[in-house]
Amino acid sequence: MKIYALALALAALTSPALASGNHAGGHGEKMAVGEPGDKAKVTQTIRVTMKETEDGKMLFQPAVIKVRKDQTVKISIKNAGETDHEFVLDQEDKILEHKKVMEKFPEMEHADPNSIRLAAGESGEIVWKFTTGGDFKFACLIPGHYEAGMHGDVTVAAK
Repeated sequence: MKIYALALALAALTSPALASGNHAGGHGEKMAVGEPGDKAKVTQTIRVTMKETEDGKMLFQPAVIKVRKDQTVKISIKNAGETDHEFVLDQEDKILEHKKVMEKFPEMEHADPNSIRLAAGESGEIVWKFTTGGDFKFACLIPGHYEAGMHGDVTVAAK
């Protein structure tokens, strides 16, 4: 019983540090937007650029992505900007919820298969299978970036 109490106390003490430092996957729930895809089953590559504009806006190009239900795509992402940006794919309510957490913990890093953070000049990719039809979002949730225009829409059409 003492070991159990000690384990609980240690978990309570380490939780805030973990919350502020790393946002690993494993939420234990299936994502409505889909699931990590198999590279061998990719049927389309979508190239997305993240950047800032001279007038202070931050954006994704393109800002609208259209795919089909059960399609596996490779989202090839390039940070052509001068600051770090991230690409997070999810339902709109989950994006907004995650945005609030990022405002409290701006240095939080992601280890989720539906997101990637890239330094200026870096490139990366997400391979994703869209398993549900509907409308979803992608966004940069670094504080201030969403408000500067860094978000977009994903439409997943029925087959």
